[in-house]
Amino acid sequence: MEEALVRAPLPRELLKVLGVEPQSGSKAAAFTEAFLGSSLQRPGNHDLKNLLSHKAVILGYARPKKQKTKRSSKRAKGLTAQQKKALKVFQIRPEHQRYELFLPLHDLWRRYVLDLCAGLKPTCSPQFVQQKLLKADLHGAIITVVRSKCPSYVGLSGILLQEFKHVFKIITREDRLKVIPKRNSVFSVEVNGFVSHIYGSRFEQRASERSAKKFKVHGSIDL
Repeated sequence: MEEALVRAPLPRELLKVLGVEPQSGSKAAAFTEAFLGSSLQRPGNHDLKNLLSHKAVILGYARPKKQKTKRSSKRAKGLTAQQKKALKVFQIRPEHQRYELFLPLHDLWRRYVLDLCAGLKPTCSPQFVQQKLLKADLHGAIITVVRSKCPSYVGLSGILLQEFKHVFKIITREDRLKVIPKRNSVFSVEVNGFVSHIYGSRFEQRASERSAKKFKVHGSIDL
């Protein structure tokens, strides 16, 4: 029944739509056997007619197996604290300790803060700018010590070169490299007339950690 249905001639209306010419039954059968003979695997000396009439046939195609590549779970390890200290990664050479060399860095930082604070327009609220500066990268900013338990730090001002968890490292206008502890000190940062105060005792985080920290707007802060 199924074989007769497969080999049945097409209706004349369908022949006109497809634009093909009808073929005789012998030609259709010869084409079918030739097509199956070229497409199917030939298992030994078995008769093709018996194979088609008595069992299912599997076409001779198999998808190539994808080779699984093992990803290395080990991540590249960075330098340890001892290795950084031995290589003097964070040390600035004396010939590079010049204020004028870092003025372009300060200009880049000012443009960065202006973009971060939507241009620092007069309509910007001080709380909005303060929150942005607390989470911003301060490398290149000019910071000034306004209060400190150590009187010798008060009044120091310069471009921030390196920020660590507990200290700021700045270069002054007199080409002097100063290391100022954050604890027990209050710093000021000025951008286009807007002055923001930073309480170092509440600022003892690395720059990468500070970007995800939530700072409290209110609260009593002691040096």
